[in-house]
Amino acid sequence: MIYQVSGNLITKHKDFVVIEVSGIGFKITSTTNTINTIKLEQKILLHTYLHVREDALNLYGFHSTLEREVFLLLIGISGIGPKLAITILSGILPDELKDKIISGDISSLTSIPGVGEKTAKRIIVELKDKFTKIEEGSLGFSDKLNSKLYDDALNALSSLGYSPQQSKQVLNHIANGKDDNKHNIESIIKAALKRLNA
Repeated sequence: MIYQVSGNLITKHKDFVVIEVSGIGFKITSTTNTINTIKLEQKILLHTYLHVREDALNLYGFHSTLEREVFLLLIGISGIGPKLAITILSGILPDELKDKIISGDISSLTSIPGVGEKTAKRIIVELKDKFTKIEEGSLGFSDKLNSKLYDDALNALSSLGYSPQQSKQVLNHIANGKDDNKHNIESIIKAALKRLNA
């Protein structure tokens, strides 16, 4: 899976950048925060997520692993797709979003374009407990599944056509289980596919 992209930034727009890697230009949709951080004609590295649909392959990239992890949490919520997740993270930094969710600040969330009261409440309900586990940039997966393995497995399942919500639910179940093969990507994917196809 495409876990990260490193290359020269050749152009940037309001909601995406183009990075040249070995003569190929990758269009990577990103947040305003990430786009404002990087400069033209500069070699950069973006932490990416490949979103697979029947009619499109969309690559999303982030300046920090924390921003990508929060993005993955957001798209795991029913009713929130990648486009809205990008909009949310363009309107607020990950650390600020964490604080707003933990404090239950609905008004701050609804001030972000595209986020209504129902969506704001859903975000708070589903993410409050997870965000309280964040310590020093970690989302708390490391004690269960290594965060890189988690991301790789999530990308792999998405490329096979499973929704982020389905994939995250199964991976969290594996992470909380007693299986000793949590540190092997092949074993994790095999176990996930077994559950998804049960």
